[in-house]
Amino acid sequence: MRISPSLAVLGVLGVVSLTSFSVAQAQSADDILNNLASAQKSAKDVSFRVSGTADQGGGVQKLDLNVQTIPASNLARVVFNAPDALADNVVILDNKEVRNYLYLTNQITVMNASKAAGGQDLGGLDLSQLSNLVTALKTRYDVKLLGSSGAAPNRVYQLEASPRTGVQGGKTRVFVSENGWRPTRFQLIDGAGKTVADLNVSEYKVNSGLSMARLRQLPKDAQIIRQ
Repeated sequence: MRISPSLAVLGVLGVVSLTSFSVAQAQSADDILNNLASAQKSAKDVSFRVSGTADQGGGVQKLDLNVQTIPASNLARVVFNAPDALADNVVILDNKEVRNYLYLTNQITVMNASKAAGGQDLGGLDLSQLSNLVTALKTRYDVKLLGSSGAAPNRVYQLEASPRTGVQGGKTRVFVSENGWRPTRFQLIDGAGKTVADLNVSEYKVNSGLSMARLRQLPKDAQIIRQ
């Protein structure tokens, strides 16, 4: 499985059934994205856990990672727990560069952010956009509302994001809870309509006092390789 900084990300809380979705009349896709943006704007930092499955072409694998972000700085830190081949690897992303720490070799690969976003991915999950989901969706995807489930104040909306011309990858379905206006699940769909990743977010925390220095921390003795 390749590590990529490349698609849509953030958040989530629980598994939502796809069998009982009805189109929501009170909200449009833009309304939901604006609510997400407002919630993110008020957050100094956000942390959560992403877990589920992803298929990179070599079979379905378990994916488990911890994410910490500072949205105002477009800074994100991702620590892998699974699969085993990526355990304890760390990816740090901002507007300028991506730092990929490989635990087994104690090496840090550094590359330009625009170059990194060109093709590497985790079953379609774009790590480079974790720190600002709404901006990524509005600028790179056409987003529509497929439906909703549940009742207020715990209604969950299902958005579908289709990549615009020049954007790699397939469609992404983003499940958004109106309780706190945060993503709760992601499904990544390839061009053939196959679900290549199904990811849930848990342990969602806001304003827990994360610092930029903490998010950027990596072993001082690691070898640095620039690409």
